[in-house]
Amino acid sequence: MSADTSSAIGPVESGSLYDVDNPAPLIEAPRKRTGKTPRATRGNFEMAAWLFMRLSGVVLVVLVIGHLLIQLVLDGGVSKIGFAFVAGRWASPFWQVWDLLMLWLAMLHGANGLRTVINDYAERPNTRLWLKGLLYTATVFTILLGTLVIFTFDPNIR
Repeated sequence: MSADTSSAIGPVESGSLYDVDNPAPLIEAPRKRTGKTPRATRGNFEMAAWLFMRLSGVVLVVLVIGHLLIQLVLDGGVSKIGFAFVAGRWASPFWQVWDLLMLWLAMLHGANGLRTVINDYAERPNTRLWLKGLLYTATVFTILLGTLVIFTFDPNIR
């Protein structure tokens, strides 16, 4: 068997599907722009969202593990946690900010992840629009309500 070196496709085995006269088809790169591909209007939003997921994940790990160690290990465990315990914690601005950061980062991190899932699996644009609308509404509602509870918590409520 001799190899034909004049061809750009290299040596071809005899009896194969492709030969010098019938080379393998050219496969276009995935996601290559076509006439139907809409122009990107968001710039680097997806890259910023990807970077946010990584950075917020690292910060959340530190916040959550710190929260669990302090609340459950150093402060006597689950049996000590109650209304008075939370009231004592939220009397300090440090713990208010700690819990606020956990709330905001967890909600934004989760919403960004779910936004990606919606983009990947919702096939119709109208479905995608409604699902994202519900997601954004729930995220904003939860962040606002959680922030309100953290900063307006009254330990003297009866």
